[in-house]
Amino acid sequence: MSLPSTATRDPLSIGGIELDVPVVLAPMAGITNTAFRRLCREFGAGLYVSEMITSRALVERTPESMRLITHHESETPRSIQLYGVDPKTVADAVTMLVAEDRADHIDLNFGCPVPKVTRKGGGAALPWKSGLFRGIVEGAVKAAGDIPLTVKMRKGIDADHLTYLEAGRIAEGAGVASIALHARTAAEFYSGQADWPAIAKLKETVTTVPVLGNGDIWSADDALRMVDETGCDGVVVGRGCLGRPWLFGDLAAAFRGEQRKAEPSLGDVARTFRRHAELLVEFFDSEERGCRDIRKHVAWYFKGYPVGGELRAKLATVESLAHLDDLLGELDWSMPYPGEGAEGPRGRAGTPKQPALPDGWLDSQELVGHDRTTLVDAELDTSGG
Repeated sequence: MSLPSTATRDPLSIGGIELDVPVVLAPMAGITNTAFRRLCREFGAGLYVSEMITSRALVERTPESMRLITHHESETPRSIQLYGVDPKTVADAVTMLVAEDRADHIDLNFGCPVPKVTRKGGGAALPWKSGLFRGIVEGAVKAAGDIPLTVKMRKGIDADHLTYLEAGRIAEGAGVASIALHARTAAEFYSGQADWPAIAKLKETVTTVPVLGNGDIWSADDALRMVDETGCDGVVVGRGCLGRPWLFGDLAAAFRGEQRKAEPSLGDVARTFRRHAELLVEFFDSEERGCRDIRKHVAWYFKGYPVGGELRAKLATVESLAHLDDLLGELDWSMPYPGEGAEGPRGRAGTPKQPALPDGWLDSQELVGHDRTTLVDAELDTSGG
C-alpha cells in the first residue's frame, strides 16, 4: 500500500466550526453512538456525528431520542443528524436543539437507502421531490440560526433518477454550511465502487460552501486521493472505520502531511475492543446491553488477525466485561499487525436492488395527493435507524 502524500491539506470550516483536519465521521445507525464517537476522538480529530435521530420522535421527546442526543462532556463540537420528511416537524426539531443548547452542528439525512425509510419517501428518496426538499432545508436553516446546518445525500434514487446536482444547488441557495455526497444511488446501496467523479461534478456545481466526499474511503491514502481527484473540501468516513477507530489517527496524520500509519498488534486491537465495550456499558448504563452491543463489532476488529473461529464465536456471545477479559486473555497479544488482511472493505456491501418507494413516487417531482398521504406516517417513532 502506498503511503499518503506528505503535502499538507487545508483545514475545513463548516459555518463557525473550524476543523484542522477535514474529516467527518458518517452517521451510522447502531454504530455512531456516544461510545464509538468518544473512542474515535481518542485516536484522531474531526467532526463526529450522532446516529440518525427522527425529528418527530425528538419533538415528542421519546426516551430513546433524548438519550441519543445526549453528548458526553468531552465531546465538542456536538454534532447531531436529523431525519424527517415534514418541513414543520424538522424545523421544530432544529428549534428544540438550538433553544436547549444541545448541538453545535446539525446535519440533515437525505442519503439513507434502507427500504423502511425510502418506501415512505424519506432518506435518499426525498430529494426527488424537489419542492419538499427545498421546504425542509430552508426551514431548517432558518430555525438553526447561527448553528451550522448541513446536508448529506446520495446521487439519487437510481441511474435514471439522479438528484444530487439539483439538490446541491437548492441546499446551497438555502444557506447550508456544507454538503456531503455519498457517491452512490439508493439502488446501489453499498455495492460496487463509489462514483468519485460525481463528487467532482457536485464540487463544480456548488461553489460557495464546502463539498465533502463519501464512499470507499478505507485508508488515509484513499482520503487524500479522493481530495486530489475530486477537489472536494473534506471527506466523510463510514464503513472504513468499523473496527478501526485508529483510522482517524491515520487521517489526521495524513492531512497534516505526516508519514504515519497505525499497524496495531493483536494486543492493541484487544485493548481497543475492551475500551469500546467499556464505553458502551457506560453509554447504555447497563453491562448486559453494552456487552450485547459490542458483539456485532467482533468481526470488524479482528479482521485479518489469527483469531480462531471458536474464540470469535465466544466473543460474539460475550455476556459481561469479566467474561470479555477472560476471552481476550486467550489471545496472543504479541501477534503483530497482519498487513493487508486487516485492511480494505468492511461492513455489508449488499447488491444493487430496486429501491422501495411509495406508489407513484417517480411520476412527478412535485408532491401530489397520494404522496402527502404517504408522508403522514413516514417518520418512524424510533431514532437511531
